[in-house]
Amino acid sequence: MGRYYTGDIEGKFVFGSQSSDAADRFGVTGNTPSMLEYYYDADDIVGVKAELKVIEESFGEHKTAIMAYHDIHGSNDDTTIYIEEFLDKTDLPEMDADKWSEYHDYAIGRKIVDCVNEHGECQFQAEL
Repeated sequence: MGRYYTGDIEGKFVFGSQSSDAADRFGVTGNTPSMLEYYYDADDIVGVKAELKVIEESFGEHKTAIMAYHDIHGSNDDTTIYIEEFLDKTDLPEMDADKWSEYHDYAIGRKIVDCVNEHGECQFQAEL
């Protein structure tokens, strides 16, 4: 059983690594009680992109490889599980759990930016 987010962007939170309120870090706080509701528009993009930069820097020595992987595969939840195999082919050390959490949050942030760029707004709900 997993926790999902649905709406203009959709995906599944990574078990044991990602909180349901991961999108809070991009400047909009989800509404409760049982579902977090998010709404982003063009006014929020500057803040979302700024947080994406913070996350990119947190990748440290893995940044170049992670960015290359993400540019190839995008924000598709089905492919994020394969990044570990991708990184295994590099000379980089194994990533710490906190960096995995950052990577999964990064994917949500990129989805938000892509959605707002394409539709002018992005709204979704996240299961608690």
